[in-house]
Parts: sequence; C-alpha cells; structure tokens
Amino acid sequence: MAPVRVNAVIQARLSSTRLPGKVLRRLGGRSVLSWGVRAAAHAANLGTVIVATSDSPDDDPVAEEAVRAGAAVVRGPLDDVLARYELAAREHPCDAIVRLTADCPLHDPTLIGQVIGLWLADPSLQYVSNVVVRTLPRGFDAELVRRDVLAEQNERATGGHREHVTSAIYPQPAVYRCAGVIVGEDNSDLRVTLDTEQDAELLDAIVAELGDAVPSWRDVVALLRSRPDLVALNAEVVQKAMPTA
Repeated sequence: MAPVRVNAVIQARLSSTRLPGKVLRRLGGRSVLSWGVRAAAHAANLGTVIVATSDSPDDDPVAEEAVRAGAAVVRGPLDDVLARYELAAREHPCDAIVRLTADCPLHDPTLIGQVIGLWLADPSLQYVSNVVVRTLPRGFDAELVRRDVLAEQNERATGGHREHVTSAIYPQPAVYRCAGVIVGEDNSDLRVTLDTEQDAELLDAIVAELGDAVPSWRDVVALLRSRPDLVALNAEVVQKAMPTA
C-alpha cells in the first residue's frame, strides 16, 4: 500500500489590498513568507511545502523568495487562488493538501501536525481544520482538504469561493465530512495575522519579545495575555468578510 501523502500549499502574492507587499516584509531576521515556509517544514507527517503565487511578473519576487526559503513554487492566475491550489496538487501529487496563508507568519508546526494527524486517523474525512470552531487566535489557521474534494471545488466553485478556496466546503456539513481541532481555552479574540500596519506593529513586537525561533502558539498567547498594551495595537482591526454564497 502506497504511503499517504500530505503537502502544504501556502498562497502568497504581493498585491494584497490593505497592505501591499506584506508577504515580503521583514519580520525579525527573515521575510514574512519564509516564516510560514519554515513552520510548515517543521510539521509532522507533511511532505512538500509549495508556495502558490501568481503568474504576474509583479510576483516574481515572491517566487524567488519562496525558493530561497526552501519551498517548491507553482504559479497560476492572479485572481483565481483555487486554481493555483489545484495546480499545486497536480504538479506535486498528494492525497490531501494543507492550506496555509503567507500572511500568517506565526504558524505553529504542532497545530499543523494535529490537523494532519486527525485526518490520518480517519482519511474518510474530507475537510479538517482548527477553525471549524475557532478557539485559537486568528493567524494560526490550518485547513486540510482531501485531494478529490479540492478537484471538485476547482470544477464547481464560483465567485468569492475561488478566492477563499475552502469557503464552500465547511459550511456544508451535510455534504462534506468535516472535523475540527479545538483547544481547551478560547483565545479567538486575539489576532496575529498580517493585514494592516497595526497587525505589522504587533507582529514586530511579538518577535522582539519571543525571538526568531519557530513559535509556539501557547507562548504567543501567554505573551499577549500578559501584555494588554500589545493586544491593543490591532484590537480595532476588522477582518474582511467571507463570501456568503
């Protein structure tokens, strides 16, 4: 029996609307993108780490930085993120992909490994994540999609679901078998993703306190709970809305 293969696909582009160029911004001693690649590479039971960027010449620096960070690269339509994921799965065959985003530099390899581990225990699951019920801070999101479901979404999804990749899957538990990783305490009020200058200020402060090592989500939460002044830096940032249809 062939071994089960799970790859990570990290979506990245320079033309983000609220903070252009954020994935190449320096954080500590490395780029934001390289933080995510490094975290994925440390996750258990994960194979190839792939950065899926656009085929626009503007994203040439993203592809170059991904290679420097040790990732494979695929390039596809700028405005069709789902197509890029499908391309990554075709060029690097696998049984499931873990979706990560480059604007979450503090990804915890343990959390990524827990999502993969839950699916390996029951491969009949079609979607596994740590955001089915959000208890972690925004910025530690990891989603696993079975390969056949990704292909189905690539054929069927329209509109905003092609940007958000998984947003037509988890709201349909009667259609797709979903499961979630949930931690005991609720820290979903915290935000460590990168979408605004306020977010960047907070991430700089976290790295200044915790250093350049691969982070633990528990250490990040402990720091923020002890420092309400840091939490206040991006407390007013509103997350962009997800598609509703």
